[in-house]
Amino acid sequence: MGVDLGLPNFDGELEELGLLAQTAGMTPVARITCKRRAPDAALFVGSGKADEIKLLAQQTGATEILFDQALSPGQQRNLERHLELPVNDRTFLILEIFAQRARSHEGKLQVELARLQYLSTRLVRRWSHLERQTGGAGVRGGPGEKQIELDRRMISETIKRTKERLAKVKRQRQTQRRQRERRDAFNISLIGYTNAGKSTLFNALVKARAYAADQLFATLDTTTRQLYLGEAGRSVSLSDTVGFIRDLPHGLVDAFQATLQEAIDADLLLHVVDASNPEFVEQIAQVQSVLKEIGAADIPQLLVFNKLDALEPERRPVRMSDEFEIDGIQTPRVFVSARTAEGLPLLRQRLSSIVSASGEPAADPVDSPENNGAGQ
Repeated sequence: MGVDLGLPNFDGELEELGLLAQTAGMTPVARITCKRRAPDAALFVGSGKADEIKLLAQQTGATEILFDQALSPGQQRNLERHLELPVNDRTFLILEIFAQRARSHEGKLQVELARLQYLSTRLVRRWSHLERQTGGAGVRGGPGEKQIELDRRMISETIKRTKERLAKVKRQRQTQRRQRERRDAFNISLIGYTNAGKSTLFNALVKARAYAADQLFATLDTTTRQLYLGEAGRSVSLSDTVGFIRDLPHGLVDAFQATLQEAIDADLLLHVVDASNPEFVEQIAQVQSVLKEIGAADIPQLLVFNKLDALEPERRPVRMSDEFEIDGIQTPRVFVSARTAEGLPLLRQRLSSIVSASGEPAADPVDSPENNGAGQ
């Protein structure tokens, strides 16, 4: 379900929401949109459209309703009562995907924190045991304390413990970064909209085996390897980070601060773009918005327009290297295909030039062209 409120980047076909649903293991059965000047305070879409959604759900056998926008706890609760079906929003869907995909200890902690923060505002949903507790000896909670108050306190305590554990992980990551800095490491971070091909490019550059697939959020955990640049005569650190997306939940931005720190501390951002996506300009703008939010907007960027192999012949670039304007700044751009390796030699050449021009002393090569990235 999508509601056009007159804001930019409205997905009229709900294509991205459908991809998110499929990534989470769901099967979309119907899509519906409407236009409103402002969200309805109670049902977000109004009672008439809610009746239409209910009828469509009955006709298609839908078992859950997904909204492309964020719903307030009250709107979510009212919709579930009206539609007599579970209702979830885009934020919940992204959190579910992150929960399924996180593999590292840090990633799991970050997802747990974001989910707890989201859940803490929605304890009023689907709870059938909200009768008052009797209190008394041996009963947790004071006399007359509601179950929801106990649950809220328990979640608050869990959030506090999770934050403490994340702070410890963040300190460990900072120690690792200081060690890299002492080795005069030049740090490069791969960033970009989700499913732009960052992990595929990462694997092609360092011959790693990071998980890569044609789906949203295939990679959540940051992976760092050494990339040897022959023309620069040195190795650099290359990190593959989580992909960005439109309307990324603020809770996830906060919770993933430690992971995104790799981008904040980078000397260069390799901004990977899906050149075959007709909405790549909007996707670039979304990435720039997140970069500003995490304090990484001023870090130099090299645009890597990926998926050259997916472009129709008439859309292929005349030049494999040029410039592209971002926020009024001419940014260097290289066209590549991480899948076929077309353009990768040129990308390595551009990286070597940037690293050499940085003026940092050359570090002892950690890898050679023969064992590039192996065993890291």
